[in-house]
Amino acid sequence: MFRPVAAAASFPQQEVAVLDLWRERKIYEKSLTQRADAPSFVFFEGPPTANGMPHPGHCLTRAIKDLYPRYRTMRGYRCERKAGWDTHGLPVEVEVCKELGIHSKEEIEAYGIEPFIQKCQQSVWRYMQEWERLTERLGFWVDLKDAYVTYHKTFVESVWWSLKTLFDQGLLYQGHKIDWWWAQGGTALSAGEVGQGYRQVADPSVYVKFPIVVDEKAKKLGFDENTSLLVWTTTPWTLPSNQFAAVHPELEYVVVADEHEGKTEKLVIAAALSDTLAKKVGRELKTMKSLTGSELLGLRYIPPFREYYYNDKVISQPDPPPGVKHPVNNREAAIIAGEQTGELVAENAGRDFLSWRILAADFVTIDSGTGVVHQAPAFGEVDHELWKKEVARFKFGMPLLCAVGPDGKFTKDAPEYEGRWVKEADKDIARNIRERGLLWHREEYLHDYPFCWRAEEDPLIQYPRRSWFIKTSQFKDAMLANNAKINWLPEHIRDGRFGNFLESNVDWALSRERYWGTPLPIWVCQQTGKMEAIGSYAELLKKPGLAGTEVWAAAKKANPELADDLMVHKPYIDEITYDSPFAPANADGTKPHMRRVTEVIDCWYDSGAMPFAQWGYPHQGVAEFKDQFPADFISEAIDQTRGWFYSQLAISTLLFGEGKGE
Repeated sequence: MFRPVAAAASFPQQEVAVLDLWRERKIYEKSLTQRADAPSFVFFEGPPTANGMPHPGHCLTRAIKDLYPRYRTMRGYRCERKAGWDTHGLPVEVEVCKELGIHSKEEIEAYGIEPFIQKCQQSVWRYMQEWERLTERLGFWVDLKDAYVTYHKTFVESVWWSLKTLFDQGLLYQGHKIDWWWAQGGTALSAGEVGQGYRQVADPSVYVKFPIVVDEKAKKLGFDENTSLLVWTTTPWTLPSNQFAAVHPELEYVVVADEHEGKTEKLVIAAALSDTLAKKVGRELKTMKSLTGSELLGLRYIPPFREYYYNDKVISQPDPPPGVKHPVNNREAAIIAGEQTGELVAENAGRDFLSWRILAADFVTIDSGTGVVHQAPAFGEVDHELWKKEVARFKFGMPLLCAVGPDGKFTKDAPEYEGRWVKEADKDIARNIRERGLLWHREEYLHDYPFCWRAEEDPLIQYPRRSWFIKTSQFKDAMLANNAKINWLPEHIRDGRFGNFLESNVDWALSRERYWGTPLPIWVCQQTGKMEAIGSYAELLKKPGLAGTEVWAAAKKANPELADDLMVHKPYIDEITYDSPFAPANADGTKPHMRRVTEVIDCWYDSGAMPFAQWGYPHQGVAEFKDQFPADFISEAIDQTRGWFYSQLAISTLLFGEGKGE
């Protein structure tokens, strides 16, 4: 009645036999056709990044993804399972760089952007094939033949439509902000990417003396040439770019006498931290005077490094006559370190000094440090906001002191360290200030610090860049409301890990100064600077005065095997220009042209756009998208709370949230 059971069964062979049966009889396809008219159970496949070989851990996640759709199908639902591949961004670029034996942007450009992009496309295709083999071998029922691929033209155009929608609504903007910056790779990272790269490190913690300038205000407070602010920082490399010191106006501060090595120094610190600081150095700090932070405001000090001059010389300029531009780059000259006397000289008497002053800041706490905070506005978000407030006070503006280049190396503004990677210079900077008598105490500070999530040996730095941002912070409440409707498992993720992340939402740093990614579809008038967004390649081809498409045509002719999807990628898309609608014709009758901005976008945006971009919506697949949105089930590892889960929620809320027509 039954076949005899083999004494020594080969389970791998049995699995292959089952897979062959499923394939020959199209069992998966039949499971869908039998439920053609059934209610939908919508499953979203979180796209694996095709930048490396799958490993055993992926077997578990894919098994879970297979389990729930099978169960729902057995319960009478129609569950389409469209596969997908995440193919853009740093993960792929890093993999190709390893293959080529290069690392930096300079090396990529020396190799050539066009061959580099082609290598990226070839790399993801190779890995996609390996992932398909694993998926089939596991018995994961998913539609691999009609998978969405983020580098495909239809997907890119769908993403372009979404970005054009945000741009036209004023939600996509260009701004100058402090970003977490991957210096070696030359690009900013989003909050979600940064969140994936934290690990505990020991950094030098230094307590530095900033000597107070003895002017009339200082004299009235009883300060003399032997009085210094005591400032704490765990980033000595930012000291050459020091611009202010910050205190909390409502905190109590004290002047303490520090007797050490036969001399007495006076230090200004927060009263609540006096005992803690005394224990650090093992000696008594005698309180001489008490005062509030508000009394310290406006005091000037000598910065630890005095290399900054405007136009390479000491400047002391009076106010220009009305209507006349300031002779120094139209900026107001600040305090300058005197070469001979060491004093700081005002531009003219009667006006507040600009840099190297004590400012008020509510973010100053007594949880650690000294209660006096070193401010390098080029390298910190809160520091930068304080600088912006000061800029608004002065009609000629104020320069942002930044002695570091985009490559993460010191510039000529820090001549002793020029050309050196900033983190490597920490010890030498600490040694320098110690030799000049400015180092009060040094210790190691153990804390969490972010590294690039795809180049794990590369620490990030905060750095000022002009980038493109999405106004996600404007939708924080809407995202929190949508999050409350999600059935999270485990439940505590909703209000814990994910909810906390949403509460601290900042605008999404979207643009990347890289190569292999969805090109940001913003074209700029080369004469007026006005911009417009393009929603599809077809829309672009209809523009008047179109030029540059021949570059792709020539590349395709030279290599007919090039994937047609590359026509919407760098460097080919960068060659396309058209007549500007924002400027009049030139004297010869020609029109100024529009050219695309150079950036690509964060690959997490690609991932989060998959609910509609997998169908090519709205250029095609409108019915499919409406039937398959939103999802009933998605499953990923917990690290995706700040990755794919967030990008989906943010994009869906902005595009299809309440009041958006869906």
